[in-house]
Amino acid sequence: MVLVLALAILAGASLIAAVAFGPAHISLGDVGRALAHRPGADSIGTATWQETVVWNIRLPRALLAFVVGGALALTGAALQGLFRNPLAEPSILGVSAGASLGAVVTIFCGVAARAVWLLPAGAFTGAAVTALVVLGLAARQGRGRIFTTTMLLVGVAVGGLNVSFTTFILSVSLSSYDVGRQVIHWILGGLDGRTWDHVLLAAPAIAIGGAAIVVHARELDALLLGEVTAQSIGVDVPRVRLVLVLSTSLLIGAAVAAAGPIGFVGLLVPHILRLVVGSTHRALLPASFLGGGIFVVLADLAARTLLSPMEIPVGVVTAAVGAPFFLVLLVRRGQGVTDG
Repeated sequence: MVLVLALAILAGASLIAAVAFGPAHISLGDVGRALAHRPGADSIGTATWQETVVWNIRLPRALLAFVVGGALALTGAALQGLFRNPLAEPSILGVSAGASLGAVVTIFCGVAARAVWLLPAGAFTGAAVTALVVLGLAARQGRGRIFTTTMLLVGVAVGGLNVSFTTFILSVSLSSYDVGRQVIHWILGGLDGRTWDHVLLAAPAIAIGGAAIVVHARELDALLLGEVTAQSIGVDVPRVRLVLVLSTSLLIGAAVAAAGPIGFVGLLVPHILRLVVGSTHRALLPASFLGGGIFVVLADLAARTLLSPMEIPVGVVTAAVGAPFFLVLLVRRGQGVTDG
């Protein structure tokens, strides 16, 4: 729990840094004064530019980065426990690719431009449909029962199908510069232009899905021993598996809907924290949420400031950090197999 407390303090510091730093310099004192005085509807025209930047641009973006990063890392920790594989990550069931497909279809059809909530709604719909298809096909293959291996294979296949459809729509959309630019920009994953509306759309779903995962921490510990052993000590494995798949799908859908596909967070953060806190999910799950939030907040801060005033998509930053780490994981696992 000491680590969780330390991560919570670090999370607060990272959020303050994300609000304080950017293309327009705002001192910590001005940040504190701006946070203490939120401009209301009756203060239009009287609010300082620092208050406007802090409350309307940087704070919602930082909070959204935190909850999205936390959701992705929490999902990764839960899936790694469910599949008993430290390399499992949010895209393993194809839900992330389904959310991307739903968002790309919304952009391509011109629906996303009508209201701010329509793009997240399209992404979330794609995630939900994918989760239902994976569960339905896995249950059909298992004649009413859902086996983890079958669900994993179906998820990989459905995810590949979603990626192919997304690539097809992208290739077609390039005939229109504006549409093609929007699709590519969204696929890269980013937080620019995000507002309080995006926070309010994503946060409730992430809170519900995250709570459903955390309350099953003991069951995840039991599943690490194997499904047969877990069932022998009283765990209702089919029910727990279903709850975890639906909860992680809700988290993935909400995160991708709000920020686009941001890779490697769900793989990188839980694996590092597991080396520190061990495999006990009562500590690993909250630590993963906090660690994932910190990682994405700092990655977004780097994306905004490294090449200022130009912004780098945050998905590019997380991939640049996560991909080398993923290669290190593969090399270490390969060495372990060879040595054994």
